Amino acid sequence: MLPAYLEDLFNAQSYNPDAFFLIAGPCVVESEEIVMEIADTVSAVCKRLEIPYVFKASYRKANRTSASSFTGIGDDNGLSLIKKVGLTYGLPTTSDIHAHEEAAMAAPYIDILQIPAFLCRQTDLLVAAAATNKIVNVKKGQFLSGESMRFAVDKIQKAGNNKVMLTERGNTFGYQDLIVDYRNIPTMAEHGVPVIMDCTHSLQQPNQTSGITGGNPQMIGTIAKAAIATGANGLFIETHPNPSIAKSDGANMLPLHLLPALLEKLVHLRTAVVKHAL
Repeated sequence: MLPAYLEDLFNAQSYNPDAFFLIAGPCVVESEEIVMEIADTVSAVCKRLEIPYVFKASYRKANRTSASSFTGIGDDNGLSLIKKVGLTYGLPTTSDIHAHEEAAMAAPYIDILQIPAFLCRQTDLLVAAAATNKIVNVKKGQFLSGESMRFAVDKIQKAGNNKVMLTERGNTFGYQDLIVDYRNIPTMAEHGVPVIMDCTHSLQQPNQTSGITGGNPQMIGTIAKAAIATGANGLFIETHPNPSIAKSDGANMLPLHLLPALLEKLVHLRTAVVKHAL
């Protein structure tokens, strides 16, 4: 069962307590047309499959490899569009924050503050996020173990906020690849918080000499299935109508038209996992 704060978050949707929940959307807010198209498509299939859904888009990308890469359409514009998606489709929303002063700025627009993996040890950022009383989703650093993420949980909870989630997104494997250790999912669950599998960023191939991060998107389904089998509460999947022209992380995003069939398979797998556990 999910904690009360997530049940409340999904109350407006057809909540199935045995279902995994989905965090999905484009990497970054590119335009109103793109975010609305993605939200419309994903919310419809999630409603049909009774999957609780959180719309995700970064209002600004502060961690691009190259200084010339697209970072967003402006903070106010990006946040306003994310809020508009939530109001239009009745969805909870989430976005990254990158510095402690962004927490209070972003909180009125979104329901879940997401802490990027590279910043998961930044105490002032975690404490500022906690102070908003929003749900805080901390991505596990590529350089950390599941066990060590208890310190991030402790920082948020000791700041007076028990609404914490953790996201697995792989570990650095050499200079230009990541690998997922699925032991981290049950290990992080032992911290008493929901655990999410980032099925797209865990397939990144960072530090390419071109200055553009590569990816391995054909493995998204495999990563997602393994996460469901190992007990993940939620899945994180970035998706786009045409990843080849996406302005951020297109190399590891799932084409939007492939998402419904994947979710159908994952629902069947989740049902089998729950039945076996009983």
